Amino acid sequence: MAVSSSKRSMMTLYADPTDVYSHVVSMVLAEKGIGAEVIRVNAAEAPAQLFEINPYGTTPTLVDRDLVLYQPQVIMEYLDERFPHPPLLPVYPIARAKVRLMMHRIERDWFSLLYQMQTSSGQQNKMANRELFNSLVSLAPVFAEKPFFLSDEFSLVDCCLAALLWRLEKLDLQLPPKAKMIKTYANQLFARPAFKTSIIEPEPAYEE
Repeated sequence: MAVSSSKRSMMTLYADPTDVYSHVVSMVLAEKGIGAEVIRVNAAEAPAQLFEINPYGTTPTLVDRDLVLYQPQVIMEYLDERFPHPPLLPVYPIARAKVRLMMHRIERDWFSLLYQMQTSSGQQNKMANRELFNSLVSLAPVFAEKPFFLSDEFSLVDCCLAALLWRLEKLDLQLPPKAKMIKTYANQLFARPAFKTSIIEPEPAYEE
């Protein structure tokens, strides 16, 4: 039975430990220092209580009192607007639009391949692995241009990339030495206290 969101003293995040977007939202919460109860679910077999509040039964789903949000970018921007410090989106419209566009490209170009790698096997898995590998390597120099990805300030884009890069080793995607700037960038993100807090470990009974 679902607990009424109006009775919760803090936010609640329904998250699948294997889901990259659940990790991204968890990192936004951690960067903002927002306390949230994390309910771990298997998105492939979403529990009835999740469908009671989200018609799609998808993760991540965020509950904030009477408000329920279940589209990742909407969740991230809501958190950034409600808790403006530290800001994770630029103030100026042009820069903000560029961040949104980059997040869209990461989702379309990289998260889609990550999902294929997580859910497929054989030739399809190898093709997705190779495509993601080539795409990252081709953009490797970009990771060294600024302290963060195409920016002097940490942003939602970096939250997305941190969750992606964290999963590469588990998926047997090893970047070559010529892409060492990606590894340097990734280690910088992984060293952030918020990143360490953001990792959602599966419960002992959770099965991938």
